[in-house]
Amino acid sequence: MPRTTHLLYLHGFRSSPGSVKARKMADIVQQQYPGVTWCCPQLPASPQQAMALLQSGAAHWPLDRIAIVGSSLGGFYAAWLARDWGCPAVLLNPAVHPARDLAQHIGEHPAWHDPSQKVFFDASFVQELLELEAQPPTPSPEARTLAVIAQGDEVLDWREMLARHGGGQVRLIEGSDHALSDFDLYLPEILEFLRLA
Repeated sequence: MPRTTHLLYLHGFRSSPGSVKARKMADIVQQQYPGVTWCCPQLPASPQQAMALLQSGAAHWPLDRIAIVGSSLGGFYAAWLARDWGCPAVLLNPAVHPARDLAQHIGEHPAWHDPSQKVFFDASFVQELLELEAQPPTPSPEARTLAVIAQGDEVLDWREMLARHGGGQVRLIEGSDHALSDFDLYLPEILEFLRLA
């Protein structure tokens, strides 16, 4: 199995490339794996636009050398893309039913890491998520996932995550939280799974 040369990090709802986990991963790649191409885009609030951005951005990447890390809503996107591309993905407290969960968040919200920035979640975005949920790509036999799931997640139900992603590798954590404030504890396992070149 070839080593990973291209790593895509997908942040969650109201988050950004400035999140603690994204910055930590970026630093590790820069310092320990300088040959790996790192990409952590600011995702549009529109799921349709976010997926179009990701698919066009990785269009020239070698599919057999890509890996994805996704957190929360980014974990939902990562699981979808991993099935589509047949690449490995690390899913950090991944959203399972984002259309249902985000239907309660229509409107304008401050961004987590910079409250001066606003995120507007339009009602039409719920329909875009429903379409993604209803049309999952054909599962690729090559797709491999490591789901890091915190039973202490205060935002998403860990049982739903486990039911959806239990067929892959799972790191089930007693306690912790949605943000995985103890992220450093799981980095060795995550890095081993990613097989960075």
